[in-house]
Amino acid sequence: MANSDGGLILLGVADDCRITGVPADPDSVQERLTSLLQTGFNAPVQTRLGRHVLPEGWVHWLEVPRSRGFEPLRSSGRVLVWRGRASVEPSPSELQELYNTFGYVLTEEQVIQASSIADIEQGVFRDYLEKQGLDLESEPQPDSAVDLINRGVLEPGAERAVATLYGLLCFGRDPQRFPPTSSLWIDCVAYAGRDRADEVLLSGQARGRVDEQVQRSPGWVRALGTREEYGPVLSTDIPIVPFKALRELLVNAVAHRDYAILGSRVLFEVFTDRVVVTSPGALPNHMHEAAVLAGGSPRSRNERIANFLLVQRLMEGRGRGMPIVRREMRNFNDSDPLLHNDRGARFFRVTLLRHRPALDPAPHFRIR
Repeated sequence: MANSDGGLILLGVADDCRITGVPADPDSVQERLTSLLQTGFNAPVQTRLGRHVLPEGWVHWLEVPRSRGFEPLRSSGRVLVWRGRASVEPSPSELQELYNTFGYVLTEEQVIQASSIADIEQGVFRDYLEKQGLDLESEPQPDSAVDLINRGVLEPGAERAVATLYGLLCFGRDPQRFPPTSSLWIDCVAYAGRDRADEVLLSGQARGRVDEQVQRSPGWVRALGTREEYGPVLSTDIPIVPFKALRELLVNAVAHRDYAILGSRVLFEVFTDRVVVTSPGALPNHMHEAAVLAGGSPRSRNERIANFLLVQRLMEGRGRGMPIVRREMRNFNDSDPLLHNDRGARFFRVTLLRHRPALDPAPHFRIR
């Protein structure tokens, strides 16, 4: 109720409105309710308590206002809302609206309360350090939990250290299993025509850590096959778009997306005439489309995630990504990537044309 529109809870009244009373000692009941409201959630619930004695027994009531805390209330690590006569977990879109209502902003430093050090793949973290040339053999070495905290993977808490968003997305065992991260993956869809109303040929989800998402998405594209282009003697297999250009777009999408827009996903769409990658979040105010194409003023919302992808050799040097996409597309079909930055709807979209702008041949697919 505190996460929904508030409400009134009556104890000692049956569903058919008969007074049944609460047989326990009234002072004890009030103490237990007070304790639950103070310690049973991630933050105290400001609820009015009352009681009244009738011939049938004691009736207790709790008047629950809608919470106005920094974030929605959690019980045992779960966010619940009141629907009908049941407490249920909100859908991803409902959760996004709930977080937006409470002014909750998710950045790469934000902690994921239900997580712990057990949700971090220590081997992936160690490999990341080794790729940076750090000495992991000389003694003394820091305790693993201390090292994870010092590098922003974990954040110390009152009861235990919890993972940050950066920690889960770069080193997590199952990054999407928590409500705030449940939609942080790449949605892949291929259509039989030129718009979303056409038949869906193939769909998939690239989940996991950010490096796994980037590596799995191009593999999904390969399942669509190639286009045959016929010459005087031989035919040539032409990819949908250059894979290097596609990887750069996907890396940029997961590295620079706005993680504060909860419930949204990176969208990777293949149409018969184009490939489109849409990332949640518009460009920062200091940037515009022409500057992005030129590779100027490189800057990331998520510096740690971007650095992780750079160390994993999935991201080119800062500012080189879009110029590489532009070069690959010009070599491919003499076209430029088309950029659309929508500050009102909060998304950034890049379109790659599958054919030369002056030509529009019917596509020929061959599944391999």
